[in-house]
Amino acid sequence: MVWQFASRYFRAKKSTNAINIIAWVSVAAIAIGTGALIVILSVFNGFEGLVKSLYSSFYPAIKIVPASGKTLLLTPAQLQAIGRTSGVAAYSEVVEEKAVLRYGDEPTIAVLKGVDSNYNRVTDVKGNIVRGRFDIGDDAAYRAVLGLELEGALGVDVEHSMVPVTVYVPRRNVNAFVTPEDALNNGVLYPAGTFAIQQEFNSKYVITHINFLRSLLELKPDEMSALEVAAAPGVNQNELKDRLQRQLGTSYKVQTRYEQNQSLYAIMQTEKWAVYVILSFIMIIAAFNMIGSLYMLVIEKEKDITILKAMGARKSLIMRIFLTEGLIIAGIGTLLGFVLGGGFCLIQQHFGIIRLEGTSFLVDAYPVSMHLADFGLVLVTILIIGLAASWYPARRAAVEAISLKAT
Repeated sequence: MVWQFASRYFRAKKSTNAINIIAWVSVAAIAIGTGALIVILSVFNGFEGLVKSLYSSFYPAIKIVPASGKTLLLTPAQLQAIGRTSGVAAYSEVVEEKAVLRYGDEPTIAVLKGVDSNYNRVTDVKGNIVRGRFDIGDDAAYRAVLGLELEGALGVDVEHSMVPVTVYVPRRNVNAFVTPEDALNNGVLYPAGTFAIQQEFNSKYVITHINFLRSLLELKPDEMSALEVAAAPGVNQNELKDRLQRQLGTSYKVQTRYEQNQSLYAIMQTEKWAVYVILSFIMIIAAFNMIGSLYMLVIEKEKDITILKAMGARKSLIMRIFLTEGLIIAGIGTLLGFVLGGGFCLIQQHFGIIRLEGTSFLVDAYPVSMHLADFGLVLVTILIIGLAASWYPARRAAVEAISLKAT
């Protein structure tokens, strides 16, 4: 019965045309706000997915690092045990160190990353080669794969140049030296290829053979900066992390991909929630139209309310009728907003009508990704706002004493 009264009040023509106009203005405001929320949240999802895909090309699913210090030791027996761990698809030994590169006259600071032959089974750097080839060389001649921006900064032509890049790294355990050269080890790398993933990586990383760095840094054969691990398809990273942590003990720190980039992911989530809160406040402002519409409807239906009370209707029934009226307005606006927002996102996904300006982006148009959880969140938000906006007019209708003669 509550639904019948509420739906009839919404559909019926009012004596004052302004009530109908304000009601539909309220619906339109909620629809536009709902659509905007869906679009904005989907755009944030799109950018988040894009960033995660870029970082997953360089960062492994699991990374094992020392709990303290710069290097760790893993014996062949430990490596075999890690390889047999359920959920581990592959692993790669890695040594990282900052170095000075010299190609010509100008020195450039970069991060050298020495990897073994399993590296391409753990990450997808090879799939992001834009010039030359992925080749780290061997003990006869060590080669380098440079980031795109770093290649430009050095002035290297990886496809044609035969001139090596000279690498300088600090020597370990050197406390006294006569000349600066005595405190440095140096070697040469022959450029082989260029990768382009993300500016953070492109501008500072050089990938080479792990033996080259172990030799320069005077490391032991089992010594490394980290062990990068690829998870098997469908394996939960947190569960795999727990298994490896129990197996290795407290001398090692096991990190998931999220933990390797925790600050980045936290910032993205904070930005998304901040925008959601701001748009929700805008929806609250738009709900004032609904308050005015329902308040005028209460005045319009004074006679009906009096008759219902005379027939024995309780205050709770009157209140539920007008609360339901508010939910109808909010519900229609939400459904229209879902259609508008979802339709726009589908068009953007297929045709990319809103494009990113400039030529330095990896994508031409704003990426969007619709998540069912966002639709649920927006629906709950609008329903709460609708109930809150309807409460005062509904309460006024329920408690106010109305004289039939006055109507």
